[in-house]
Amino acid sequence: MAARAQAHAQRIAIQEQKAAIRRAEQRAKAVKLAEKQRTAANEAERRALEKEAREEHVAAMELETEERNRHLAEVYAEVDSLLATSLTVDSYVDLNGLHESVKHPPFDRPDLEKPIPEPEGVPDPPEPVYSPPKPPHGIIAGIFGKAKYAEAIESAKHAHDHNVFEWQKQCNQAQEIRKAAREAHIHAESERVKELEIARAKYAEECAVREAETISRNKRLSELIANFGYGTPEAVQEYVSIVLSNSVYPEVFAVAHQVQFEPKTAELMLRVLVPKPGGIPEIKSYKYTKAADEITATPLAQKSCRDRYEGAIHQVALRSIHEVFESDRRGLIKTIRMEVGTKAIDPATGLNTYVPFVVVAADRESFLKFNLSAVIPANTLERLGAALSKNPYGLVPAETSGVRRS
Repeated sequence: MAARAQAHAQRIAIQEQKAAIRRAEQRAKAVKLAEKQRTAANEAERRALEKEAREEHVAAMELETEERNRHLAEVYAEVDSLLATSLTVDSYVDLNGLHESVKHPPFDRPDLEKPIPEPEGVPDPPEPVYSPPKPPHGIIAGIFGKAKYAEAIESAKHAHDHNVFEWQKQCNQAQEIRKAAREAHIHAESERVKELEIARAKYAEECAVREAETISRNKRLSELIANFGYGTPEAVQEYVSIVLSNSVYPEVFAVAHQVQFEPKTAELMLRVLVPKPGGIPEIKSYKYTKAADEITATPLAQKSCRDRYEGAIHQVALRSIHEVFESDRRGLIKTIRMEVGTKAIDPATGLNTYVPFVVVAADRESFLKFNLSAVIPANTLERLGAALSKNPYGLVPAETSGVRRS
């Protein structure tokens, strides 16, 4: 059932996505044409573009109309095939297959698991090298250049001493930079480790909660399986509730069930709540009028609305009985007595009132002989001796006097 619901949802989502893409393409074309209009070189081109824009708009409106009619047809097809749809699916639920295994999401802070890289080292500048001046050459240089040479040497030594002093300052600065970088790295790495420990502790706690919840659910499921094996009323009721909750109905016709099992008589009492009238669309079709540039809805004849609602109720009644009997492979449930109705405002009292539309009882042996794929639901219910509302659409209750009700 879950796979069927998922496939149905995917199909609807794909269709809606395709429709959205088509509409987006139409809008994009309209924007492009509007841009061309603003930059048209002459009046003739502008008129041609305006005509093209009108045609694109009309095409977009016609496409929207087609999409609405397609969706409407799908909704009606779903409602009109409530019984047939269920006949293609096995309603049986293997409770053992519902046991869960713990599934943990990935750790959400993998960024904290990677150590912070060491800071790149700041190298010391190259040590200055003393380069003495070249000695003078020649007789004249030897006589007159000794003093100047001595001065040059002294100047070179002084310059070298200054360079060494500046170099030492730069080395000290580089050492301070390296020290500060190391300290910053140690601090950052320490903070990373602390944050990682906190994140891991939180993740471990969440994993422990998930494991405990899974163990608890599996334990409860095992108890349900054991109790269902003994046929306890609570277990039978829960199993039937699981079966019926797996039954996928259209969004416009959501159904709820209430069950109670009597082990002494092997009878299941079932109440089915259906939507009140008006939930199913009451539109025959959509039409685009080019002159008025609007999409209008043609209302569905009231008889068609009444027939569809009544037919849906009859199908739900047979579908619910079928799903219960089919899913109960052990034959714990021998008979089903059921009501199908809705809650609506009573026009006479203004109060929210339960209105029964179908009251019926069915025994397992007889019902399972029916070929539901070939029946008219109303006739089948009459064959079962059901009390049927003459007009569910008008909130007319079934005549239940003399009928045993749940």
